[in-house]
Amino acid sequence: MNNKVLLDNLRCIPDFPKKGINFRDVTTLYKSGECMQIMLDELYELYKDKGITKIVGIESRGFIMAAALASRLGCGVVLARKPGKLPATVVKESFSKEYGVDTIEMHIDSINEDDVVLIHDDLLATGGTAKAAYKLVQHFHPKKTFMNFIIEITDEGLHGRDLFEGIELTTLMTI
Repeated sequence: MNNKVLLDNLRCIPDFPKKGINFRDVTTLYKSGECMQIMLDELYELYKDKGITKIVGIESRGFIMAAALASRLGCGVVLARKPGKLPATVVKESFSKEYGVDTIEMHIDSINEDDVVLIHDDLLATGGTAKAAYKLVQHFHPKKTFMNFIIEITDEGLHGRDLFEGIELTTLMTI
């Protein structure tokens, strides 16, 4: 979609968190009421007719638009969190990162077989965290699963999308 207003408001920080990385900072989009409305409107148009019953927001920036869109769609929000942040019984999925292994968790009663789930996060780059979230959701055997990201990074040889062949995946911006 690459809305000009969103692109113009997206901050790029060179050499963060390490040299050679161009960090795309979505916080500049979240602080703008106009950008928030554009993102919410675009997400709503993408998913209004999909029968979404739950949106899984991936910690932590994925929580923001997951909650806003869930309110607009009239569905629930499920949190995919780092270990130790959820108070009840959880299911977990570990995944490799460039500097080690990480884990995300969801409550064991988050999703059921009747749910149509949208997994949402701010950024798709390598896809490791998103793939772990997808595997967590599949543990519950929902009717259908969709994936969405605000930004997909492809300009640095990243191919996170390749991990999700056969899954309906949308992004608001491709960089």
